[in-house]
Amino acid sequence: MPNSLKIAAVFATMNRKETALACLRSLSAQTRPPDLVVIADNLSNDGTAIALENLPSLPFPLIVHRMKENRGNAGGIEEAMELAFSNSNAASAVWILDDDSWPRPDALAELLVPPWRDDQVRHSIQIDPISKDLTWPMQVKTTPTGWHVVHSLDEIEIMPIVETRNNWTGSLVPRQVRDQIGPVLGDLFIRGEDEEYPWRFAQAGITQIAVIGSALDHPGPPELRHTQLFGKTIYFEPGLADWKLYYKIRNMVWLQRRKRGLLAAFTMLTAYLIIVSRFDGLSRVSLILEAARDGLFSRLGRWSKHPT
Repeated sequence: MPNSLKIAAVFATMNRKETALACLRSLSAQTRPPDLVVIADNLSNDGTAIALENLPSLPFPLIVHRMKENRGNAGGIEEAMELAFSNSNAASAVWILDDDSWPRPDALAELLVPPWRDDQVRHSIQIDPISKDLTWPMQVKTTPTGWHVVHSLDEIEIMPIVETRNNWTGSLVPRQVRDQIGPVLGDLFIRGEDEEYPWRFAQAGITQIAVIGSALDHPGPPELRHTQLFGKTIYFEPGLADWKLYYKIRNMVWLQRRKRGLLAAFTMLTAYLIIVSRFDGLSRVSLILEAARDGLFSRLGRWSKHPT
C-alpha cells in the first residue's frame, strides 16, 4: 500500500446529531483512521454541526462543511467529495458513508489491504445490527456473465473479496475513478445517487469489489418487500413518507429513461403504480404520477413540496 495514500471519509447529515456523532466516533476508533473526515451539514438546527466540531481528541482533521442550502444526501456527498478531492485537501480516495452507517474498528484497515488499485472501487459490506443480515440485498458475480442476489453472508462462499455491482454506501472511490466519471449528481437530492453513481462505474468498465472483512453496522428499513414485475425483482419500503417516495420514483424514472429510453421509464412508472397501490393503497397515485412526470422531464433538484 503506498505510504502517500490519503483517505477521506465523507457523509452528509441533517438534524441527526446523535446519529452523526456515533458515525464520527466510529471513525475515530478505526485501527487505521482516515486521514481526513468531511461532513456536509444540510442546515441542521439541532446543534449537529457544533456538536461534531466539539468532539474531542479526533485522530484526523475534521471539516464540517455547512451547506448553503439543503441539497439532501446527494448534494451533501457531492460537495463533501469535491472538497476532499480539492487541491487543498488532495485525498487519494474518498470513503462514502451514511451518517447511520457506523464502521467497525477494522473496517478501513481491511478495505486497504494491498495491493491498491486506483482503477476499481472497493466497498465495505453493510450489516443490519438487529437481523445480522445484509442491510440491503447485494448483487454478487457468480459466473463471467451471471449475477446472484444475496441477503446474508451465509449465501456467499468464504473468500476475502467478491465482485459486486450497484453498491454505494461504503464505497472507496479513488481520485482516478472520480476524474473518469465525474462528480456525484447532487440534483438527485436523495434516493437516486445510490443507483446512478454505481451505474456510471459500470458504464465506464470500473469493477466493484466487496471486501468481506470490512463491515459497517447500518440499520436497514423496518420492512422491505420485494416482488417480481416485468422480469425483474423490485424492492419497496411500505409506508415511506411522501417526500421520500417522491424522490425514489422521480429518480428511478429519470434514470431508466437515461439508461434505456422512454419505454423503460414508462415500465418503471407502471411497476411503481402496481407496487405502491398494492402495499400502500390507491391514495398515493397522484403523488406517483407527479414524481414520474418530473422524472420524465428531468425536473431534478429539491421537490417544490419538500417539507421545511
